[in-house]
Amino acid sequence: MTGSKTWNVIIIGAGIIGLSLAIELRKRGVRVLVVERGEPGREASHAAGGMLVDCLLETPEALQDLATASARMYPEFAHELEVESGDRVDLRDEGTIMFLSSDHIWHPELSAVPMRPADWSKLEPALAKLNIDQKFDLKESGLDSVESSMAVESVFPSAFYIKERSVDPRALTDAANKTARNRGVDFSSGDEVISVNLSNGHISGVTTTKTSFLAPKVVNCAGAWSSQIGPHKFPTRPVKGQMLCLAMHPRDLIRHVIRAPNVYLIPRSDGRLLVGATVEESGFDKRTDPATIQRLHHSALELIPKLADCRILEDWAGLRPGTPDALPILGATPTPGYYVATGHFRDGILLAPITAAVMADVITGIKPAHDLSPFSPQRFS
Repeated sequence: MTGSKTWNVIIIGAGIIGLSLAIELRKRGVRVLVVERGEPGREASHAAGGMLVDCLLETPEALQDLATASARMYPEFAHELEVESGDRVDLRDEGTIMFLSSDHIWHPELSAVPMRPADWSKLEPALAKLNIDQKFDLKESGLDSVESSMAVESVFPSAFYIKERSVDPRALTDAANKTARNRGVDFSSGDEVISVNLSNGHISGVTTTKTSFLAPKVVNCAGAWSSQIGPHKFPTRPVKGQMLCLAMHPRDLIRHVIRAPNVYLIPRSDGRLLVGATVEESGFDKRTDPATIQRLHHSALELIPKLADCRILEDWAGLRPGTPDALPILGATPTPGYYVATGHFRDGILLAPITAAVMADVITGIKPAHDLSPFSPQRFS
C-alpha cells in the first residue's frame, strides 16, 4: 500500500465504531481505508463489558432514540458479522437483574419488572440473600402504578428485571475486523495519523508516521485520541475503566447480567464472568491498580459468594472517550470533507450499528432518519 493509491473515505480508528462504519460504507460501494495507531479493535472496544443498555435509567434522554434504534438493530447486526466472519459474537438475551441506587431516576415508561428476593433467587439461585441498604420508595417514584397486580410493597430492596442483551465486545470487534477485510476495506495498522491534510480548504487526505494517504473525505473515529487530531480539536478525553474476568465454576453459575450500585457482572457463554467497572479521570494511564481490582472482586463476592471458588483469569483497563455533556459527537465539521464519530463514552458497543448507519448517510449525502443535532460537532464552538 502506497500513498499513490486513493480512496473515497479514510477512517481514523479501528475500534468497533470505525470498523462498523467501514463495513456500512463498503455496502454502499465506497472505497475505504482504515488507519489505526495500534492494532485494530484493541483499545476501548477490547476493554468494554458489552451490556447493551438502552434504558432511561442510564442512557441520557437526548441519546435515547439512537440507543433504542441501535439495540433493535443488534440481532441482525450480530448475525451478519457472524455469517461473514465465521465467528460467534456471543449475543445473549437472558436479560438483567438490576439493583437500583439512589442515583438512579425512575422513569414510569421504563420497561422493567419489579422483583422481590424470592423472584431474583429463582432466576439466579447463587445470588446472596442481600442486605441492601438502599431502599426504593415506590409511592414517591411513581412505581405504585406499575405491576399493581403484584401487590408490591411500598418499600423494598430496589431490584428489577430488564430485558436487555449483552455481547462479547472482543468477539464482536474481531468479527467486524474480518468482515471489513472480507468486504475489501483496506487497513494501515500501527500507523498513527499526525495530521489531516487540506487543499484549498477541503480535505485531501491524512499524513501518518509512515506515509501519506489521499482521500477527499476523512472521518475521525479515534475515540479517546480524537482530540489529538486536527484540524478541529474535539473535546474528548480518556475515562479509565478497570475490570477483571473470572472463570465460573460451574460455567453456568450465573446466566443473567447482574447490575448493582457498585459492581456489575456479565456472564459469557464460554464460562467467563466479567466484573466491572470503574470510572476514573486518569488521563491516558491504562495501568490497573491491585487495590481497585481487589475491591471489584470483593463486591462480586458479596453478590455471588460462590465466586470465591472461581479463579481470576485476567484484569485490564480501557480508555472510554468521554465528552463534556456525556453525548457522542457525530456529523460533518465546518471543514468540507471532514467528519467525526467519537465520544461514545460507555455506549460505543451499543451504538455501533446505528452510528454506522447515520454516519454513512451523512457521508454519502443522504439525510439520516434520526436527528443528529444534539450530537453536532458545532455544539462546542
